[in-house]
This record gives sequence, C-alpha cells and structure tokens, in this order.
Amino acid sequence: MFLYLKNLRNFIKEKDPSIKRKREIKLMPGYKAVKYYLISKYFYKKKLYFLAKYISYKGRKKTGIEIHPGANIGKNLFIDHGSGVVIGQTSNIGDNVIIYQGVTLGATGKDKGKRHPNIGDNVMIGSGAKVLGNIIIEDNVKIGAGAIVLKDVPKGKTVVGVPAKIIEK
Repeated sequence: MFLYLKNLRNFIKEKDPSIKRKREIKLMPGYKAVKYYLISKYFYKKKLYFLAKYISYKGRKKTGIEIHPGANIGKNLFIDHGSGVVIGQTSNIGDNVIIYQGVTLGATGKDKGKRHPNIGDNVMIGSGAKVLGNIIIEDNVKIGAGAIVLKDVPKGKTVVGVPAKIIEK
C-alpha cells in the first residue's frame, strides 16, 4: 500500500501544476479517498464486507468521493477536485487515470452481474461526465466535461456531448 501511495504522489505531482510540495498531496480529498479505498479493498478481499463498506462509508463522509470496495483500480488513479465522484462496484479502472469532480462510473440499473464500465489506461474523464453500463473505454481516451457515455469508446478517441459522440481532430 505504501509503495502504491508513493507512486500515486509522484503521479499527482507530475500532473497537477498547483502542487508546490509533495506533502500538500496528502491534504487532497482524491488522495485520501484512494487511501480509504485501499484499506476497504483489503477487507473486501477477506470477505469482511460490512467492515469494508463501513470504511468506504467513512471515506465518503470525509472526502465526498465514493469508491465501492469491490471496484478494481490500477496504479495512479488521480481524482482531482473530486467532490461528487462515484465509482461503482464492478468498475475496472486502468493505470494513470485522471478523474475530475462529479464523475460517475455507474450502472444503468437494468443489468445483473458486471454492470459498471471498464476504463483503460491513460484515460481522462472531465467534470460531471457519466460513464454508464458495462462498456469499455479503451486506452488514451478523453471524455469531455458533462458527457454521458453509454457505448464503448475506441482507443485514442475523444468523446463529448449527450449522448457522447466521438469527435475527430
């Protein structure tokens, strides 16, 4: 866990120009939320579901960010200005992902089993975006602020709008 958090601090310092000293990162709600997630995930894997959800709940109360302990998160999840972020139970998030405030990685409400999105590596999800359902967001994708993504997004594309559509450069 400590190595994970050290690497995360390095990633945040690299990506956030407002950070003057690495110790400032420990004050960021997104960083704290990932710490709570890592602890709750430990207990979730041990099938101590109540304890895992309790720790997750405490993290949500302190940070305004909800990460279900059943979600799978790769290295370097940077949640910037994270208030209102929700990451659902069956979400899978790759490495080096940046998520801004108000993002939901949620379900559509009609599926059983795997019902949340799969997010690839090096993805940026803009403020207020909603990524819903058992869909695949491939590597190096950018999702614009306020977009509602309901379908798979191919590698390297940018999507915007409601519903989200691919824009060409």
